Amino acid sequence: MKYVAEVREGNLTTVTEFILQGLPNHPELEVPLFFIYLVIYILTVLGNILIILITMDPALHTPMYFFLRVLSFLEIWYISVTIPQMLVNFLSEVKSISYIGCAAQLFFLFFFGISECFLLACMAYDRYVAICHPLRYHHIMNRRVCLALTVLSWIYGTIVSLVQTIWVFTFPFCGSNQINYFFCDVTPLITLACTDTSLFELQLFTITMLCNFIPFCLILLSYIVIILTIFKMASAEGRQKAFSTCSSHLIVVMLYYGASGLIYLRPKSTTSLESNKVIALLYTTVTPILNPVIYSLRNKEVKGALWRFFGGGLKRNTILSQKTIGVQILLSDQLSSSRNPE
Repeated sequence: MKYVAEVREGNLTTVTEFILQGLPNHPELEVPLFFIYLVIYILTVLGNILIILITMDPALHTPMYFFLRVLSFLEIWYISVTIPQMLVNFLSEVKSISYIGCAAQLFFLFFFGISECFLLACMAYDRYVAICHPLRYHHIMNRRVCLALTVLSWIYGTIVSLVQTIWVFTFPFCGSNQINYFFCDVTPLITLACTDTSLFELQLFTITMLCNFIPFCLILLSYIVIILTIFKMASAEGRQKAFSTCSSHLIVVMLYYGASGLIYLRPKSTTSLESNKVIALLYTTVTPILNPVIYSLRNKEVKGALWRFFGGGLKRNTILSQKTIGVQILLSDQLSSSRNPE
């Protein structure tokens, strides 16, 4: 049985595929985990698709829900980068991934993660304008601005992801190809490199700080101004409504930045791959699956659109059934009249 595909150049062995070990010490958990993560994946994809469809409601054609649609779109692809490969590996004896496949997985993991960081900052800016400058909201957050912010977050994500992925895969992996992880992430990959990676690790820490810290500071600054503005509102109902429009976004921000910080910003001396594996599973699944739940349960407008979405469909089906019955009765009467002419 082949576990490592390799080519030899003199005495150098070059890795051409990797083995994703997952849970090497607990193989009995793989089948239960397969069903658990299959359910999580299906619910996440369906939940975020539902959010996209619901926010197409004419009453929700605002910048806030435009960004929410984009966020749900990113969450679908973000979880699809890792979970399908994990599901295959849970049931496979040889848990391999090709060299190119590993590089692609790492690139898209970076891309969707970084894009989401900046998109969350864009959503915070949207809330700032809506609450602090309500009369100018639709003028400032017009369609062109929303599209520009989204595209810029994707462009920045693409550039950073390309640099990181290319740099990682310029390292020679000339030893073991066993990755003690569920997917190709940067931390377990660089431990396999047979060269000094200290410069890359310093750069990775710096980039992670910039990609997390700058958007987080923008979010924090936005919410400081938002909170100060809310406390100045005379109406208690207005304050409650303003807080409710921000609470869902704040919960998602705390979940996302908290998990990413635990993985990428801890000192190397306190980092263990075993603890990172657990955090990574939460990081790549909990936020995407909770995103539609948080926005559905904590947002009255989304709940209203959800009711209209399903209620409207039920109403349309009822009307269609009534029309069908009416046509059948009319045809029956006409047929009876033709058979029994007066």
